[in-house]
Amino acid sequence: LTGIASGNSCKLTEALAEGTVLPSPTLPGLHLPCLDTYKGWLFKWTNYLKGYQRRWFVLSNGLLSYYRTQAEMAHTCRGTIPLATAHIEVGDTCHLVLTSGGRSYHLKATSEGECQRWVSALQQAKANATLLMHHSDDSGDEGPVPQEDRALTQGVLKTLASKLDDLSTCNELIGKHGAALQRSLSELEELRGSADSTDKVKAVNERATLFRITSNAMINACRDFLDVAESHSRRWQKALQHEREQRHHLEETIEQLAKQHNSLERAWRENPTSYTGVERSQEGDASDENDDAEFFDAMEDSPAFITVTASGDIQHKTRRSRIPDKPNYSLNLWSIMKNCIGKDLSKIPMPVNFNEPLSMLQRLTEDLEYSELLDRAARCDSSLEQMCLVAAFSVSSYSTTVHRTAKPFNPLLGETYELDRLDEYGYRSISEQVSHHPPAAAHHVTSQRGWSLWQHITIDSKFRGKYISVMPLGNIHLQFHSSGNHYVWSKVTSTVHNIIVGKLWIDQSGDIDIVNNTTKDTCRLKFSPYSYFSREVPRKVTGVVEDREGTAHYILSGTWDDKMESAKIVDSSQGCGGSEGKQKTVYQTLQPKLLWKKYPLPDNAENMHFFSSLALTLNEPEEGVAPTDSRLRPDQRLMEAGLWDEANSQKQRLEERQRLERKRRDAQANQALEEGQDIEGYQPLWFEKRTDDSTGESTYLYRGGYWEAKDRQDWSQCPEIF
Repeated sequence: LTGIASGNSCKLTEALAEGTVLPSPTLPGLHLPCLDTYKGWLFKWTNYLKGYQRRWFVLSNGLLSYYRTQAEMAHTCRGTIPLATAHIEVGDTCHLVLTSGGRSYHLKATSEGECQRWVSALQQAKANATLLMHHSDDSGDEGPVPQEDRALTQGVLKTLASKLDDLSTCNELIGKHGAALQRSLSELEELRGSADSTDKVKAVNERATLFRITSNAMINACRDFLDVAESHSRRWQKALQHEREQRHHLEETIEQLAKQHNSLERAWRENPTSYTGVERSQEGDASDENDDAEFFDAMEDSPAFITVTASGDIQHKTRRSRIPDKPNYSLNLWSIMKNCIGKDLSKIPMPVNFNEPLSMLQRLTEDLEYSELLDRAARCDSSLEQMCLVAAFSVSSYSTTVHRTAKPFNPLLGETYELDRLDEYGYRSISEQVSHHPPAAAHHVTSQRGWSLWQHITIDSKFRGKYISVMPLGNIHLQFHSSGNHYVWSKVTSTVHNIIVGKLWIDQSGDIDIVNNTTKDTCRLKFSPYSYFSREVPRKVTGVVEDREGTAHYILSGTWDDKMESAKIVDSSQGCGGSEGKQKTVYQTLQPKLLWKKYPLPDNAENMHFFSSLALTLNEPEEGVAPTDSRLRPDQRLMEAGLWDEANSQKQRLEERQRLERKRRDAQANQALEEGQDIEGYQPLWFEKRTDDSTGESTYLYRGGYWEAKDRQDWSQCPEIF
């Protein structure tokens, strides 16, 4: 016991814990090299009710993680076992036991050979992790090259995890021996003066000694933990600074390359015959956009990228790639919303803590993130292939929502938002808040690449206690200029879960029916709701493209947060297993083709509201926009800058001003009604309510005039709403 008191908590665990741990057996003749990753199925003991359950195990970097299915690796880990501090024990045939942090994991392989392979891989990973941990302990303060820093930092983290396991074990032993000491003292009190008192005093002394040794071990373990953390803090700071500098340099390089690639591609597309790679004449009409750019061959001593210069408006096209990091303000959502169950979400007064610094108008505009899908669709000769791309576009608009659980700002009545991307992507967009209760927005997009899109969306949202449902009502219209094909579809329901407890997460569910009103082709997309008990891929989307006779031509499949693929149907047959006695149709298809793939999020997106590259630019200040533009909204601007207290004050001021304005309009309407006069309700500035010729529905359509007013910089008709 005196040897244990020196601070070796591993020996303490072996000496004092109930039961002994068998040494790991060796496997003669079976040698595996250092394995970075080892994966496979094992059976894990769960409980007496379910017994052993099949789980997918992944051994990587000294950690053994397990999942219910392989698909869960993308989002849900069921548990992780650090091997650096784990004991590996081989039991009966095909059985093995891992013990870590006082917990045992009973595993079973499908065969003896598979069990031996797992044991060898686990022992090799444990040896590597232990070696890395000891190497990190012996290293000095001066940091090596940044590549080694990563490995050392990982080793230090595992060392800290090991020390935490030691602390946890000591804590359990202190509680155990403390309780035993208390019992002995009570028994000694009862037996005072009896013949057995000598034995009881001896027992009390032994247990007091054990308690003191355990306490000393706890103190030593705490000191070890603190020493490791302090000795490596300087190394971590240097490594972090190096990574920041490298990231910043890489971002600047990629941004420069992207701008130059964009300019070159646009210039070649507009006038491919005149691009010869030599310097173009600088003389010509300055108003001709094609003649403003100059191109030069890369010289031998030039930098790694082609140098492209253009007229002064190039600065306007440089979009930002970052916004200030989101502050870490905590606020209890349930304390605000517990009295709002069943109410319309748009009528609940919410602080900006639960918002993201974008308005609903900007979120609508964000649907254009993958506008190149529509550019490709405009060039399609087949209406069925065009339908596949339109369907992929309708799914792509949800890809940015997977981590975006915050609520966009409700636009003020008359608020507008423009997005002019004629130079980069060939389109420009204008949207306006046309109604406040119920909240409704109208949106119109025109592209020089052969398509137009418009929508009138009313948001119906309900708070149900445990979750929030957002139901967009209204249709989205898309028309291609050359063919005249007119597509119509609507959006699915978005649900934010875990409002009361747990981590917020969002799901999309329901059906989207896309109809080509010109050819009568159809596509039904099914968004499968997430289920914990389902074995299907999470966020799954499936669909079938049919012609006007109902004949299926393409199968669509994918997920709304990653990608969509299409497979051409070559044969179909009737199978069994359909619901309600109906036969299920089985399709034979060609190899699937990728329609759409989600762009990766920008670096540091988790600290920037998980905004995509387009979303980061939506609230960027621009000159010449209307005074009602969302970029000029003060509470939203302050929130983006991280000044949330000031943003909340501005939000309350704007909402109170809007309430007073609505009361004024209601009073005028009542007075006119009493006097027998006709008075029109609120009329939007850039949109008007009309009947759609193709669908017969009443909707808000763009009346025109916005871009002309912007050219003149005549905003005299715009109300003062901010």
